[in-house]
Amino acid sequence: MTTTNTTATHTILRAEGFSCPSCVAKIEDRVGRLDGVQAVKVHFASARIEIDHDAGRVSVDDLVAAVKKAGYTASPSAF
Repeated sequence: MTTTNTTATHTILRAEGFSCPSCVAKIEDRVGRLDGVQAVKVHFASARIEIDHDAGRVSVDDLVAAVKKAGYTASPSAF
């Protein structure tokens, strides 16, 4: 029997450039495609992006770059 023990890192990004709720799906789709991302939740009203990911496979810089590819600016947030 083989078990995998992976600890997810919870990262919060602040995003800019949201203009409509459809932006949420665009960002969730783009970030969610990254290898190592387990969950993405975009909060439209607060412009927060919460991401659970394997930090050994995808870095915070990778997450920010994925948001940029979706057409928005993001940066790490302390809360």
